[in-house]
Amino acid sequence: MSEKQDYYELLGVPREASADEIRKAYRKLALQHHPDRNKGSREAEEKFKAVTEAYSVLSDQEKRARYDRFGHGGFEGGVDVGGDIFSHFQDIFSEFFGGFGGGGFSGGGGGRGRRGPQRGQDMRLEQQLTLEEAVLGCKKEISVHTPVECAACNGTGAEPGTSPVTCSSCRGTGQISSGRGFIVFTQTCPTCSGEGKVIESSCKACAGAGWQEQNRNVTVTFPGGVDTGARLRIPGRGVPGRAGGPPGDLYVDVRVADHERFGREGGDLITRVTLSFPDAALGTKVGIVLLDGTTHELEVTPGTQPGAVLRVPGKGAPRLDGRSPGSLHVVVQVAVPTHLSKRAKKILKELETELAAGMAEVKTA
Repeated sequence: MSEKQDYYELLGVPREASADEIRKAYRKLALQHHPDRNKGSREAEEKFKAVTEAYSVLSDQEKRARYDRFGHGGFEGGVDVGGDIFSHFQDIFSEFFGGFGGGGFSGGGGGRGRRGPQRGQDMRLEQQLTLEEAVLGCKKEISVHTPVECAACNGTGAEPGTSPVTCSSCRGTGQISSGRGFIVFTQTCPTCSGEGKVIESSCKACAGAGWQEQNRNVTVTFPGGVDTGARLRIPGRGVPGRAGGPPGDLYVDVRVADHERFGREGGDLITRVTLSFPDAALGTKVGIVLLDGTTHELEVTPGTQPGAVLRVPGKGAPRLDGRSPGSLHVVVQVAVPTHLSKRAKKILKELETELAAGMAEVKTA
């Protein structure tokens, strides 16, 4: 029978422990017995290896099932603590190894190497449009404040006439590794910050940064029918990339300002027209100036009531999905005079009597 200690006992968890309980127990013990916290302690190093072996089995569903059935006998050839076990380390030890400058560790040698071309960051800004611009579409020159490659050093950060040299600390890999037992810890080279190169003489124009803040203009096309909440993507007009990497994208969030004559609900436009009482009663035509400057002749039928909504199909805003444009909705208001002459009052009284008689004839007909 194997003299190895039971894996569950090693981690201090019951046999029915959940995967999360096993993980938490291992993390606690691994941090407690890690060689870097117990320098020179052979006992701590052996304990660390033992709990790591236990976790490599119990954290794997298939291996755990085999162990529960056969015990240590199910692993007569030994337990492989490499492979997937190392994929858990960075998450488990994220707090403990946070001081390694963003580095990681692996079961073998080698690091990620120096940084290659890096894509620039995306940018986002908000642009306000008038309702005319949003409905009809427009082009706008937008000023964007971004870092751009330094023209003096072509983005190298080195004084013109010189070039960055290979970092002597990491020999150009951008990573420094150190071994502890079977684990190799890798960290970003503090000398070159992972670049693999160092600048001996910095560019005076950009102070060695390789870029400078500048304003640049970007032409943005806003399609007809765009509305508040829309986001336009302009590829390649974000922050420039590094080391030859592609630039990021520019995202423009649209906000449409209120209009003095028109409201908007999706693809529909809403406006109001004020009629006199005779025009509402007798019917008329009203010219409505649209957002594009043209005039639409609106037919008002006799007897149109206050608050009536007259719909004009196709005179609303275009739709970005290609469907037919929305409608123009005209809300009718009837003006009631506040000051009347004596003659006007007399005429209205006569009209009231005439209208009442007309209504009575209708009812008896």
